[in-house]
Amino acid sequence: MTKYSALLFISGLVFMLMVITGQMPLGQAPMLVGNAILEGAKDQVGAANVVTSVVLAYRGLDTLGELSILFAAATVVGLVLNKSQLNKAVADNTHKDDDHDSGFVAINAIDLIFPLLIVVGMYIITHGHLTPGGGFQGGVVLAVAFSMLIIVRPRRKSIGHGLITFVESFAGFSFILIGLLALFQGQSFLQPLLGHGEFASLWSAGTLPILYLAVGLKVGAELAGVLLALNTDEVAG
Repeated sequence: MTKYSALLFISGLVFMLMVITGQMPLGQAPMLVGNAILEGAKDQVGAANVVTSVVLAYRGLDTLGELSILFAAATVVGLVLNKSQLNKAVADNTHKDDDHDSGFVAINAIDLIFPLLIVVGMYIITHGHLTPGGGFQGGVVLAVAFSMLIIVRPRRKSIGHGLITFVESFAGFSFILIGLLALFQGQSFLQPLLGHGEFASLWSAGTLPILYLAVGLKVGAELAGVLLALNTDEVAG
């Protein structure tokens, strides 16, 4: 019965997609919105990277929704993993003290790579309005840097849930605050403030670089928080 139900569902889905796409002139999209953005992004937003104009200015509310989804996913992962690992540790009651660093090569490698990844991640974030990149990509690089540090050198307790929560909350608050300030000034949500500056320079596009910095810190903090939730020693210790 389950197989027939799945087959019926797939058949209905295929039929619905055929009906929806049957009247579409595929390959002949007029690109009205795209052309309008390409023509007006420079004067309206001031960012050299048009993708940044779309992500943060023209559809900034959608970007806020993406950040909310990422926050919800990270929260659920943390809650589920923490609960399951804690229950296992309590049931076994045989937690071993295996909180030790990795070997000599791994330790020296992460000491060399970690600052490099931080610089690269921050560069991608701060230049997102000029070149391909931005907060999401740079935030992932930052998360990878801290993830490698936690895996290779678990004895370092400088990175905790409190710091990650503060960075994540502050970044999200800053993102929403800038959007509300734009609304209070009679503009669209997340519309760039502080002027456009000199086009294609680092200090351009108004508040978009600040928004991307908030996005990068939030993404990096949330992904790093997921890794901490995966660390059994952090939970059971």
